[in-house]
Amino acid sequence: MENQTTVPYFLLLEFSKNKHLKFLHFFFFFVLYLTTVTTNLLIISAITFDHRLHRPMYFFLMNLALQDLGIVSIIVPKSMINYITDNRCISYFGCVAQIFLFTSFLSSDFFLLTAMAYDRYVAICHPLHYEMVMNWKYCIEIIILVWVTGLFWGMLNATSTFSIPFCSNVVNQFFCELPHLLKLSCSGINLIEVGILVAGIITAVGCFTFIVVSYAVIFKTVLRIPSKNGRQKSLSTCIPHLTVVSMLISSGSIANLRPTSNTPSYLDFGLTVLYTLLPPMFNPIIYSMKNTNIKSALFQFWRF
Repeated sequence: MENQTTVPYFLLLEFSKNKHLKFLHFFFFFVLYLTTVTTNLLIISAITFDHRLHRPMYFFLMNLALQDLGIVSIIVPKSMINYITDNRCISYFGCVAQIFLFTSFLSSDFFLLTAMAYDRYVAICHPLHYEMVMNWKYCIEIIILVWVTGLFWGMLNATSTFSIPFCSNVVNQFFCELPHLLKLSCSGINLIEVGILVAGIITAVGCFTFIVVSYAVIFKTVLRIPSKNGRQKSLSTCIPHLTVVSMLISSGSIANLRPTSNTPSYLDFGLTVLYTLLPPMFNPIIYSMKNTNIKSALFQFWRF
């Protein structure tokens, strides 16, 4: 294609020309999507309808489930439709929407996990002040800040990405992923994109450092709890969150720090699935495994 600022559409990754493999790919995505939607909707419903879960920790968890639903719903249905209809196309504005919404939800996810670390810090290290500090007004303000910051970050990335000229419209991924789109640039990464990238790295490192320091203090406090049951109860609310954070950061780092290839790569595909689809699917399961309140609420909800 000739060098141009705007292309009419993009061509997403073609998994295979074999119809059986295409159906297998569609079925794989369908199972992942159905499982993710079902588990997250169960968490949202249980927290909404069970008054015992109307507490800050579960309020944050419900928003995390909403964000995870957003992440998979932006990229998976379009990919399934493309494979079942044998069509690789996504419109220019559809690609803009994917970049904006996916980046917004993913960054909001990370900001919320940082807020959840602070919630656990206050609950375990300053239990007598928890009700006063983590009141509903403050929790709602945190959630609004998380969502607004995520949307702002998504807008910055979408604006800067689509301000560059593209020399090709072939995206070697099953959705419009930012690193693969930047690979199509005729002029390389511009200064605005570099600035946003640096700001993103600084923000991510800052959030990660805050989470690590928070949990270092939390575990130090937990070790001082005299009763074994008290330690186990405290850890049961921390370990799921720490597991989710570790899974998101490790998979995202591996996928995004690895140089993108100029040709379709199954490794790129697998790593992208690892950080985009698996965390949203496993998050509700991880949080439910050791939390008796959620398991009880889900059981009651399932009975109705």
